[in-house]
Amino acid sequence: MKQSNNIAELKKKVAPYEQTDTKASIRQLLNTVVPMLLLWYGAYLSLSVSFWLTLPIAVVTAGFVVRTFIIFHDCCHQSFFKSRLANDTLGFILGVITLCPYQQWKNSHSIHHATSSNLDKRGIGDIWIMTVEEYAAAPLWLRLSYRFYRHPLVMFGLGPIFVFLFQYRFNRKGAKSKERIDTYMTNVVLVGLYALMIWLIGWQAFVMVQLPVMFVSGLLGIWLFYVQHQFEDSYFEHEEEWSYVKAAVEGSSYYKLPKVLQWITGNIGFHHVHHLSPKVPNYNLEKAHNATPPLQKATTITLRTSFQSLKFKLWDEQAKNFISFREMKLPRSTSESVTDRLKGQRPGLQGE
Repeated sequence: MKQSNNIAELKKKVAPYEQTDTKASIRQLLNTVVPMLLLWYGAYLSLSVSFWLTLPIAVVTAGFVVRTFIIFHDCCHQSFFKSRLANDTLGFILGVITLCPYQQWKNSHSIHHATSSNLDKRGIGDIWIMTVEEYAAAPLWLRLSYRFYRHPLVMFGLGPIFVFLFQYRFNRKGAKSKERIDTYMTNVVLVGLYALMIWLIGWQAFVMVQLPVMFVSGLLGIWLFYVQHQFEDSYFEHEEEWSYVKAAVEGSSYYKLPKVLQWITGNIGFHHVHHLSPKVPNYNLEKAHNATPPLQKATTITLRTSFQSLKFKLWDEQAKNFISFREMKLPRSTSESVTDRLKGQRPGLQGE
């Protein structure tokens, strides 16, 4: 009952910011997608000068792709436009641009919101996390897989390539027909669009521009998702103790970025606000944060302190915090329940 009251009270305070402003949405669409397309074309033109000029332009372009993804993300939550059809249509188009099939990503992300920080409901729409006890009970091959997965060069080096070029091209097991068809359609449109671009400018020029744009934007996307849930004093509990409010306010961070980066990332640094109320459009997240004192108690991380999260590998259920492999002290014995949970553990990048 107390949790229900907390949710109702916070929801009431945040509710005014859930209203979609059509003019603001259109304005954001124009100041995001148009510059992104112009920058992409500018990167292509710069190839005639030097590829070393192309690279920084491609990096800036990637930033606008991230901002485009945030709009796509809002469409998935039906918070960018009032019309479901408008959200779904724009979401599909932006999904092609960001290499994310709309229905597939929307469904897995909804599961992420419903199960975030729940130790008994991991595996869909999140990043692979093991507890100290689970790691202790795991066979050698699973430990090695987990260490490989959690290595920064793998997560942020191979991760963008694996997730956006391969994982999102296939339907997940058990996907319904609407989701499956949407993934197929996204792939078909992507092939057609990329074939047209290659025909217009040549495959070499296309690869030299699109590959760094895709890689950098994918890396930034995975980083944002990773860092906003993987901080030292985060929140994880089993089903019987899990709280939606605590998962939002304590299990998601406030990533305080410089204003330019905050704009580029579409205010997604106010991740705690977003997890509490996904219906708040990205351009209202900061307003909701500033107007709601309880939300200001969320863990704040900065650009500098966020890099500390790279050392966090395992969740310590006893200490209630993340630790590194070096800090790990394996328990002498593990319970059957821990061994049972490991049966559902599988390596693979899940984050969006």
